[in-house]
Amino acid sequence: MAQETYRKIIKLILRASELARKVGINNLLQPGLAKEMIIADILGHTLITSKRHADAHDPNDPSILYEYISCKEGGSGQFDRMFKEPPEKRNESLNRIWRNDKIFMIVFYASNQTKVKVIIELDPEIIASETERQLDRSQNAISHVGFSEKWARENGEIVYDNWEE
Repeated sequence: MAQETYRKIIKLILRASELARKVGINNLLQPGLAKEMIIADILGHTLITSKRHADAHDPNDPSILYEYISCKEGGSGQFDRMFKEPPEKRNESLNRIWRNDKIFMIVFYASNQTKVKVIIELDPEIIASETERQLDRSQNAISHVGFSEKWARENGEIVYDNWEE
């Protein structure tokens, strides 16, 4: 029974991958891409599918960029591989924050990680300040910088709330 279900899932993934290629998405299984598609759809953003760029842009102005950090309930959204040093690498890392007009923290339900619980809009200045604080305290040259849902709620604005009990 399970094997039959797996085959159905594989068939759907292969079909979805075919559809994705028709719109220029060559690697539908790229980490985070499916969730970014869900988020961009909710927010009305245009998805950017290349790995080294922002996650999305304003549909009316491609120069207005957005970054998504996401987690499931109880987790933390994060920027991976942020450099504390050397200074030029640190500046490159911080530019991943500064290039954006807004950063969105997205929390998915733990019981259904394709369903968004809340989206919180954050200003890059706030994220950059907290990132620098965390990098300065880190013992490592390269760190993952994390932001909890609680921190995001205290420092940002809820723009989508799908709260369920």
